[in-house]
Amino acid sequence: MRYLPLSEADRAAMLARIGATGIDDLFADVPKGLLLDGPVKGLPNHASEMAVERHMAALAGQNLAAGSAPFFLGAGAYRHHVPASVDHLIQRGEFLTAYTPYQPEIAQGTLQVLFEFQTQVARLFGTDLANASMYDGSTACWEAIAMATRVTKRSRAVLSAGLHPHYVATAQTMARFTGDTLVAATPQLVAEADDAALIAAIDGETACVVVQYPDVLGRIPDLARIAAAAQAQGALLVAVVTEPVALGLIEAPGKLGADIVVGEGQALGVGLQFGGPYLGLFGTREKYVRQMPGRLCGETVDAEGRRGYVLTLSTREQHIRREKATSNICTNAGLCALAFSIHMSLLGGAGLERLAQLSHQRARETAAALGAIPGVRVLNDAFVNEFAVVLPKDARTVVRDLADCGVLGGVSLGRLYPGATGLANGLLVATSELNTDEDIAALVAALKEVLA
Repeated sequence: MRYLPLSEADRAAMLARIGATGIDDLFADVPKGLLLDGPVKGLPNHASEMAVERHMAALAGQNLAAGSAPFFLGAGAYRHHVPASVDHLIQRGEFLTAYTPYQPEIAQGTLQVLFEFQTQVARLFGTDLANASMYDGSTACWEAIAMATRVTKRSRAVLSAGLHPHYVATAQTMARFTGDTLVAATPQLVAEADDAALIAAIDGETACVVVQYPDVLGRIPDLARIAAAAQAQGALLVAVVTEPVALGLIEAPGKLGADIVVGEGQALGVGLQFGGPYLGLFGTREKYVRQMPGRLCGETVDAEGRRGYVLTLSTREQHIRREKATSNICTNAGLCALAFSIHMSLLGGAGLERLAQLSHQRARETAAALGAIPGVRVLNDAFVNEFAVVLPKDARTVVRDLADCGVLGGVSLGRLYPGATGLANGLLVATSELNTDEDIAALVAALKEVLA
């Protein structure tokens, strides 16, 4: 039996109240090309449970899963080995069913986990403190921009050309409603990021400069130089980290002068999962804590002197008056944060460094092998575990042909920057400790075949 609580009259009254002439008005912001003109094609209108299972399994079988082929995809989502103990522990009942604690002091286990998570993120990022997580890296990036505008009382943000285009798009979507000005650019296929051009865009009206580290092409910008230039103009430096494993080898952004550090934590403890859920990381200087979005868990003692955990700061609209909220994000990615924290605990500092070394070594070997193919040029002079190559033909076609050969060979820049001039032949290649000699050989052989 279908459950339809609203009558036609109820719906008409609601639409009239908000000034909409029909249901379609509610989807006006969705691009026309993405709207369906009928039921989803390929799915039957009704079927038995067994028939649905068979049909869905057949559809899923068309995917080339990450674990079933040589895998070199990255561009913001990375495949690392996740220990079995991570999945085992996050499925414990007290964790798997836990949600935001509205009576927080009762949920001591949840608060302790988040307290430890905050400590790990702050140490990883080199910041004074970190919050109890956010939705994902792109929304954390926007929250950092919004925070910088509150701190500086300015409304202009300069975005590095090396910032992931999906992060740029998220910030642009939000800025439509806040009136903030975002200055963005498209990267060029050159070996080093143009730090000088970025610095030249900073002026006395700039609230923050947003720099990805390493950037979307795997290049490593000079954060210390950019931080000095930004702070000389009274602006903040926001560093964005999409691959936290890279920080096992390169200096933490906070140690290089970044005022706010945000990023995506998926690479540690969280599988690829077809795009989500993921995990937003957010760290900053202590003096800005009152402007930080999200929640902050703290450690204290109770009336009997026993250690306890509390919700020290909560700046979201569900905990304080809406007009005083710094963010409308209503939850932390708690289960993903727990997975991240468990994986980090198992690795430790030495383990993270070793993981980054292994991933970097695989990247060096892969880059050397690809660079030996006629017509292929490795772009980067320096990288951690992701780099760009320039191909003699459109990389989108190459990626599809590689997949037909059973190799997930990278992410084409033409896909990330459709219509951009000079990027169509660029391919992003990412490696991890999971890549084998056989994987690299398969990628090289397949690429030679599709370029022939």
